[in-house]
Order: sequence, then C-alpha cells, then structure tokens
Amino acid sequence: MAYTDHRTMRRVLHREVAGTIGLLADEHDFRAMRRYDSFVFDDHTTYLKHVEAVLRTRALQGGHTTVALFDPEDYAEYCAETGLDPDSHTSRARFTAALASTGPTVPYDGRPLADLLPSLVDEAVRQATWEYAAQVLARLGTCATCGEDLGRAAFTRASHLLVRILDTAPPGDLHLVCSVSGPPEALIAVLHADDIAGRMELDESEAREFTTVLAVGLATGSPGGLVMRTSEPGSPDRVHGWRLRAHGLEPLTAGEVFDAYCTDAESGDLISPEPNVDYCEPPDLGEGPNPARHH
Repeated sequence: MAYTDHRTMRRVLHREVAGTIGLLADEHDFRAMRRYDSFVFDDHTTYLKHVEAVLRTRALQGGHTTVALFDPEDYAEYCAETGLDPDSHTSRARFTAALASTGPTVPYDGRPLADLLPSLVDEAVRQATWEYAAQVLARLGTCATCGEDLGRAAFTRASHLLVRILDTAPPGDLHLVCSVSGPPEALIAVLHADDIAGRMELDESEAREFTTVLAVGLATGSPGGLVMRTSEPGSPDRVHGWRLRAHGLEPLTAGEVFDAYCTDAESGDLISPEPNVDYCEPPDLGEGPNPARHH
C-alpha cells in the first residue's frame, strides 16, 4: 500500500515538472545535426512526427512543455564555450535547458506542430529584431552637445510617442506596425492592443520590442513608417499612418495612406483597396514642435 502511495505521489509531482524540447525547425538545421553519431534520426519528417508524439503524450499526462528553436550553430558555440562534448544527449539537454531561459520559446497548446512552427519562427524573428535594435541603440553613444545617452533618449522619446498614439486612438482594438529601413535589412515590429471597456491592454514584451524599433528610427533618421489599424465591431476598419522623422512622427494624409496600402511594394502597380476599410488621417498627437535633435 505504501509503495502504491509513493508511486501515486511521484506521478503527481511528475505532472508539475515543466519541460522544454529543442526543435530543429527546418531541413538545413536537421542536416547539420546529423553529423553527430548520437543524433539518431535520418529523416526530418519522421523526426517531426516523433516530436509531436512526445508533445501530445506529455500534454495527455498533464505536463507543461515549451518548444524552443534549436540552432546547431549556437549549440556548437555553447559546447565550445562550456567545454561540453557536442556529440552527446546530455549536452543537447543542457543547451535546451539554457534555451528555456534565454531563447525564443512558445508553449505547446495542443496545436499540430505544423501550426505551432510558424509561431515559434515568428517569436525567434521578434527576439532577433529586438536584440539587434537594442544593440544599435547601445552603440549610438552620447550627444556631442549635451552628453545625454542617445539610445536612452530615443527610447524615452519613442515611449512617449507610443503613449500618445494609444491615448489619442479612436475606440477599438489596435494593430500597430513600425518599419525602419536601413542596413543590413529593414526592422519591423508589431504591437496589438485590445480595447477592454475603453482601456488598452497590450503585451509588455511586444510593447518593449515595438518601442525599441521605433527608437532606432527616431535616433538614426532612417526612412520608415508607422501604421495603425483600428477595428471595432459593426464599423469599417480604419487605417492611419505616419512617416518617421528624426525625433518625431509626421502624419500622412488620407490619400497618402490609401496610396501606400493600394500600391504593390515590389512592382509599383495599383492594387484594389480592401473592402470595408477606411483610409484616414491620423489623430493629432498634440505634440507641437519636435524636440531639438541630438548630435
């Protein structure tokens, strides 16, 4: 009887142990791992089926599992830095545990792996974008005139502008997109804000990433834009936009917003406007003149 009780208690505790599985999302990464003898899979499709089976089994047993993006190059660097043998199950497990606290992850929620993978890749892109944008801000240094930290000043300015956008937005759920052009490629950040009884609720991580990308555009003067789409039941969606300018936002006219949305970015050809969408001039942010530029 005591033995049965011990087993029961251990099963209960097992359900409370959270786990992380490192996923090789594409064929390229999968082939890179096949150079290790301890990695026994020969086919990526079969590998994904086994991963999905493990995830389903853990979920049925009441376990919580997060899925992390396993990068073979990062894994090799991790093993070199820590002195671990890369051709080892234990080393892969330790690297995956480290990913749980530092890398992009998504919780397994019962969705098919084919549906979960895009979310995981999007999360990885978001984190990489934020890390790069944060590095850009950190490298800006201080203003030659006043000595203020340029990255911190730009982030503060971007935070203020985001608050003004949220405060002046028409009623409804918001979908914001900020894009900043420049080498090596464009930075894009997305922010969702839900209108709950007149109060905006948003994800703190999304807000931080969005503000950081906006700050890069403000600080560097790179070409870019910010688009806001508001959605409210029973009404057409409304689309507003601004150009990024050094330390500020310049509102687009309704015609400019229409042109931006109804022109193919690659070919320049006109495309049909979306049904049930109004293209509008953005609300007045009440900003007045932009603050003096730093140098």
